Amino acid sequence: MGVKIQQEFRALLKKRSKDSHKGDFGHVFILAGSRGLTGAAALCSNAALRSGAGLVTLGIPVSLNSIMSRKLTEVMTISLAETKEAALSLKAEKDILKKIKTSDAAVLGPGLSRHPETQKLINRLILKIEKPMVLDADALNAISKNVKVLKKIKSSYIVTPHTGEMSRLINKDAGYIKNNRLIVAKKFSRDYNAVVLLKGAGTVVTGPDGKYYINTTGNPGMATAGSGDVLSGIIAGFISQGLSMFNAARLGVYIHGLAGDIAAEDKGEIGLIAGDILENIPYAIKEMQQAK
Repeated sequence: MGVKIQQEFRALLKKRSKDSHKGDFGHVFILAGSRGLTGAAALCSNAALRSGAGLVTLGIPVSLNSIMSRKLTEVMTISLAETKEAALSLKAEKDILKKIKTSDAAVLGPGLSRHPETQKLINRLILKIEKPMVLDADALNAISKNVKVLKKIKSSYIVTPHTGEMSRLINKDAGYIKNNRLIVAKKFSRDYNAVVLLKGAGTVVTGPDGKYYINTTGNPGMATAGSGDVLSGIIAGFISQGLSMFNAARLGVYIHGLAGDIAAEDKGEIGLIAGDILENIPYAIKEMQQAK
């Protein structure tokens, strides 16, 4: 089963012509990070590059920009207006929308914090963005009090909740979600016209049209801080290269899990960290390309 799925996914990995340039592989804009949570922004940004995006720009609160410039060599950064707590301010809205217009995909959420002003900003942005979006982490927390806002989104989008986040989105307890993962994901996709990636062992991916995929890669060592940030970056990287939202989500979670499996073979599961998954994305892609 695993080999068959790998061959199916292999066809989604586009071959690069000899005269390719970075503009051929898309531009990802990532809105992430706040004081104490810059790691999430770095992991997500680098994962987008490692999955093949040609360009990645990170939008970060202004006081954190110098930190991110030192952390990230290949990622461009844009300084954005912030609150006194170094979280994104409503004043950043215009600059964010302007930058997203020149991008091919956007990620909103990793490490943004639950600052009330930032949450208000997210709820405004998702109604105005017209590019494909990945909504993760604190973006999901921002909409959890008014989930119906998703019905007003103009663009295609993916939500990537873990069990706790989905619990807040649908107001059901975690036990119910764990016992009804596919049912929950399918219903949310249908109700909100979204691609849903419900994380966990055997991550479930569902589309509004009823299609679904249950992932077969990954291991318990991947239950570690930052793993989800890496996943969101991978998915956005594939969207920027032209994959559909559903295909980007299922290929993304497959590659993410495979990278984690490769890392676990080398380091074991207990000591696995998100950076190990990130480092093994190219090897996971290479393994898929070379599979017979």
